[in-house]
Amino acid sequence: MRILGIIPARGGSKGISRKNIKLLAGQPLLKYTTDVASKSKYLTTVILSTEDDEILEVGKSLGIATPFKRPASLSEDTSSSLDVIKHALSFYEEKGEYFDAICLLQVTSPFRTVSFLDDAIKKFIDSKSDALVSVLEVPHEYNPHWTFKADSNNQLSITTGEQNIISRRQDLPKTYHRDGSIYLTKTSVILNSNSLFGNSLAYILSNKSTHVNIDTMEDWNKAELICKNNVL
Repeated sequence: MRILGIIPARGGSKGISRKNIKLLAGQPLLKYTTDVASKSKYLTTVILSTEDDEILEVGKSLGIATPFKRPASLSEDTSSSLDVIKHALSFYEEKGEYFDAICLLQVTSPFRTVSFLDDAIKKFIDSKSDALVSVLEVPHEYNPHWTFKADSNNQLSITTGEQNIISRRQDLPKTYHRDGSIYLTKTSVILNSNSLFGNSLAYILSNKSTHVNIDTMEDWNKAELICKNNVL
């Protein structure tokens, strides 16, 4: 299977200025993802997608392919990952190069390992699913079977629609949330269904102790602490 690895890294960042190339433990944040992606045995091609000249230069210095400069129109706060992916696929299609799937790796999740990435890709291929995402387990207190929604009369009902709440924590089914580290999707699903997830979605469980999705300075400080404690 030919898989295109895409590392999106736009210049604009509201929470942390220039965070994609900000130094984390002495290294540009971008480097953590490029290092892992470049060592994967399953990714056919790995590219950086950005509209920012400085990020392009940092990417080149890190040895990652920078085959194009992303249009500014695809680098706004409202720009979608799907549009960024389609732009990359279209670029290669015009060159007569095609991929069976894409692997989206966000810079803000820096602590995935090569083995974890390759395990995810292998699971995606073996599952024959439309897509695969990395996830973390939802803590039991936030399990949807224990959460409520309010109606127009300010009356609560269980989010899942059940009439009776599950009383024991041990009886709760495990539930998961996307953690933003890895997205794998068949190209046909992206182009034909305009979806990252399709109709069949596999998953891989991330390591909670080393996971961080950097959006705020609190997240950044957590990442610094992980580096300092050498828990990777």
